[in-house]
Amino acid sequence: MIYFDNAATNGFKICAVTDACTTVLKHLSANPGRSAHRLSYKGAEIVYSARESVRKLFNAKSVDRIIFTQNCTHALNQAILGLVKSGKVVTTVFEHNSVLRPLYFLKNKGEIDLEIVSPKTDDFSADILSKVTDNTTAVIMTGASNVTGEVLPYKQVGKILKSKNIPLIVDGAQLAGHKKIDVISDNISLLAVPAHKALNGVMGSGALVINTDLPLTPITFGGTGTETFLENQPEVLPEKLESGTLNLPAIAGFYEGALYTQKNCERFGSILKEKTALIIDGLKNIDGIKIYSKPNECGIVAFNIFATDSQIIAGRLDSEYDIAVRGGFHCAPLIHKHLKTDTLGAVRVSLSPQNTTSEINLFLFAMRQIAKTL
Repeated sequence: MIYFDNAATNGFKICAVTDACTTVLKHLSANPGRSAHRLSYKGAEIVYSARESVRKLFNAKSVDRIIFTQNCTHALNQAILGLVKSGKVVTTVFEHNSVLRPLYFLKNKGEIDLEIVSPKTDDFSADILSKVTDNTTAVIMTGASNVTGEVLPYKQVGKILKSKNIPLIVDGAQLAGHKKIDVISDNISLLAVPAHKALNGVMGSGALVINTDLPLTPITFGGTGTETFLENQPEVLPEKLESGTLNLPAIAGFYEGALYTQKNCERFGSILKEKTALIIDGLKNIDGIKIYSKPNECGIVAFNIFATDSQIIAGRLDSEYDIAVRGGFHCAPLIHKHLKTDTLGAVRVSLSPQNTTSEINLFLFAMRQIAKTL
């Protein structure tokens, strides 16, 4: 199969990642930090090394500010529900439901006022900042749209927010691994990332990168391997925000994936921008195609053809041409309303640097053939 669904999960795992996961499963079935034997100690060493590799990748201040999570959704929920308590929160129409639903939850409880910003001018950072007021307690935005691949102006927003002492939470699900992110120079207070997309890890792992001294309330409570007789969660990071057994096999893979990403991120981003340009240029020559993306480092191209439901096109690519793409709404309802694709959805091609020009040409051939039948 030609796998063009890498924005959902990376379909190409390097051997170092799969070997690390397999080694832990076969030879290190021990709970890190929970026992006094050498297997547990070894597991704890792997966790520490993984924190350090993620810390270096995003330039966090210290390893204790890397919180391992189940996925990016878990990290975003910890960031939003752990930090935002009141006031006005500003976000954008580009957001995934992993951002929107926690915010709607807080809004419906009457705890926050929510402002959702659409692009109104050529300067989206100015559009966002125009909604920031004296009672704004946080701005939350994705680094890149999971529908179109557009990179949002989080750096410009972060610079101004820092001068106002307002925290910026960034959803790095589609950006991390495609573009270099430096939480300090980019003025990101909290960055949520998944391991299993462009960071080359596996499912079941993610991280919250903390670059703020503002207190975070835990959203899960339980055993941490420390301070057993405390009635409350320990106050020390990372234990405060990590309850229960960590996913050691996935974290071992995350370590290798982060190392690999650090070496290749900028090069891979350039490759993906070239490949998305190739797809976009090819689709422009097919009658009935409407394209919603520009060439981008995230490897995403979204489009529709005539008035055909996007899931029908995705199904035909799968069943007739053995090509995996995604149709539908991509868990991002507001950007579909903004693009006027809230009826058809959008066909999303999402590439990995390992995808070849030959695969792209086969995809374009398939779309030309499908177009003839519509």
